Amino acid sequence: MDALSSSAFLRISAVRTEEKPPRPTIHQPRKPKTTTTTTTTTQPKPEKSRSPRISPPPPPSIPAALCNAIDDLINNFIDPAAHRPSVDPRHVLSDNWAPVGELPPTPCPVVRGRIPSCLAGGAYIRNGPNPQHLPRGPHHLFDGDGMLHSLLLPSISATGDALLCSRYVRTYKYLLEREAGGPVLPSVFAGFHGAGGIARGAVTAARVLTGQMNPLEGVGLANTSLAFHAGQLYALGESDLPYALHVDPSSGEIATRGRCDFEGRLFMGMTAHPKKDPATGELFAFRYGPVPPFVTYFRFDPAGRKSADVPIFSVAKPSFLHDFAVTERHAVFPDIQIVMKPMDMVLGGGAPVGSDPEKVTRLGVLPRYASSEAEMRWFEVPGLNPIHAVNAWEEDGGRTLVLVAPNVLSVEHALDRMELVHSCVEMVRIDLESGAATRTPLSAGNLDFGVIHPGYVGRKNRYAYLGIGDPMPRISGVVKLDLQKAGRGDCTVARREFGPGCFGGEPFFVPEGDVEEEDAGYLVSYVHDEGSGESRFVVMDARSPELDVVAEVLLPSRVPYGFHGLFVTQTELRSQRPRWY
Repeated sequence: MDALSSSAFLRISAVRTEEKPPRPTIHQPRKPKTTTTTTTTTQPKPEKSRSPRISPPPPPSIPAALCNAIDDLINNFIDPAAHRPSVDPRHVLSDNWAPVGELPPTPCPVVRGRIPSCLAGGAYIRNGPNPQHLPRGPHHLFDGDGMLHSLLLPSISATGDALLCSRYVRTYKYLLEREAGGPVLPSVFAGFHGAGGIARGAVTAARVLTGQMNPLEGVGLANTSLAFHAGQLYALGESDLPYALHVDPSSGEIATRGRCDFEGRLFMGMTAHPKKDPATGELFAFRYGPVPPFVTYFRFDPAGRKSADVPIFSVAKPSFLHDFAVTERHAVFPDIQIVMKPMDMVLGGGAPVGSDPEKVTRLGVLPRYASSEAEMRWFEVPGLNPIHAVNAWEEDGGRTLVLVAPNVLSVEHALDRMELVHSCVEMVRIDLESGAATRTPLSAGNLDFGVIHPGYVGRKNRYAYLGIGDPMPRISGVVKLDLQKAGRGDCTVARREFGPGCFGGEPFFVPEGDVEEEDAGYLVSYVHDEGSGESRFVVMDARSPELDVVAEVLLPSRVPYGFHGLFVTQTELRSQRPRWY
């Protein structure tokens, strides 16, 4: 089934969306300045991001003005952000976490090397939090509005610059708060804490009852990651449905098409980490939440049609299940010590999400085509707390299941004090017949945000690439692990530090055409120099012993640190569904 015929299975729900923006004027960079880079190419001075002109919001209604006044009372007297430095916007949104404005497609010169042919004409797109308005009260890094930073690279037949475009995902929340001229919804991870959280919950309920907002339209941020499936690009955040996007393959402009419920088959939300099987073309996913069933599993066929839900009632309490893994036969769910505890906020003055040190962590293994959880098996693995999964596969004819994932050793700080988190990558082997589980550390470094060659998802792979936390969530470099060395000490076989004061993000692996070697390809990432204020797009050779930089693009404005990215090939850009739905 082609992309056009499959569009019958995608529906954009009737939320407010914007018309596709006209082709923008391309703004030229400022006067170049010379730097000490190893090339003779001149480089433009970074500019401040430019936001489109927006008319001032109308005066708030009486109910809105009253809610705003109560918000100010809560934020100034009941629960001031200054009393909790870890959620004080002045601290959380400092340095390169500070918000930037939107940027229309703007030329960016290649200042070092050449763009490899497998990247030519494609786009690297990185998602991340970027608050539209400065928060009035406590703010968690996870709660910024989703902004996409997309770099469209020149094609093989074209010479010249890349094009950087930075746009907000036009979520319901974004449009609601743009019209209001300020924040409407409190920070989920920082605002609902103790007495202040109860008060903010009451104000939010008042906004709903007085018609200021409709939570059925979705209150998610779409700020975590991206997926490309069945000819459609999506921005993902696990607290809401996916938002469909379009990237113009010629201009690089980004447009939000709308919120997708897949013909009414998808409810509430979806993980930000779906897994695409490279052999079958299927996309596997799940959702989790605070009400039973706490986890629900489902999948999409290659044409984008969603399967029936598989509720998993054997997860007895709500957990923070951010990621999972698939193999050729199974889906693997980590039930970790980060849990949802809404009653702690109501009764004990605590936070609705926290850690439970008494909980025994376990891995749930479900046949990936199961129609119910009848065949779900749980295996206790005490002390294993993976927030992200690198990969999983089967060995010994299906008897052994192998999972590779960073294990958060300081789980009590995973959401509140991320700079104190240390994650050790481990290989977990489970004998599916006996139930025995063994764990092997692969590196002592503080590593997370792991990726592999996408053609090996669910299959045994040899190499993994991870960001170096310095501290998390700032990434000071990238390492390459050889998983065949498991059990023989540190598996690190290559390492690239970005340099003093330079930090990047999650690397993304782009394969080099039809070359058979698993590590034949390139790692890409945005890197920011906190000293000079410059941001660059960096391309590293994944096969080289030091992950050599083979190309760099100087970006015209600062790109804040973010979460997860995706490379969309030129063929995929051109295959995007061509019309609005």
